[in-house]
Amino acid sequence: QVQLGECGGGWVQAGGSLRLSCAPSGRTFRSYLRGWFGQVPGKERVFVAALTWSTGIPDYIDSVKRRFTISGDYAKNTVYLQMNSLQPEDTAVYYCAARSSSIGSALVADTRYYDYWGQGTQVTVSS
Repeated sequence: QVQLGECGGGWVQAGGSLRLSCAPSGRTFRSYLRGWFGQVPGKERVFVAALTWSTGIPDYIDSVKRRFTISGDYAKNTVYLQMNSLQPEDTAVYYCAARSSSIGSALVADTRYYDYWGQGTQVTVSS
């Protein structure tokens, strides 16, 4: 069984930075797509960023472009999310996700197309 473990969340003041990481454990798997999603209480999980492993091409929701950067360490099969210029509206539980097989680029923001999920890490940004 594949497990994803996130770390790096915490509390930060507006304008600050955090770096999230997500590493797998358990059964090895080959990444095709790695993603980050955010969720606040009472709302659905929302796409933040994704990285197509084979091409290195990132995708971002518009609200985080030029502030967040997704990257990967291919040797460690680990994905990172560098979060800069954080704002209170970025406050959420952030989940990493992974998919092993290929899908169309139009689907990377859809939670239904990810095979594995982490437990989430809380990010709190105060004003």
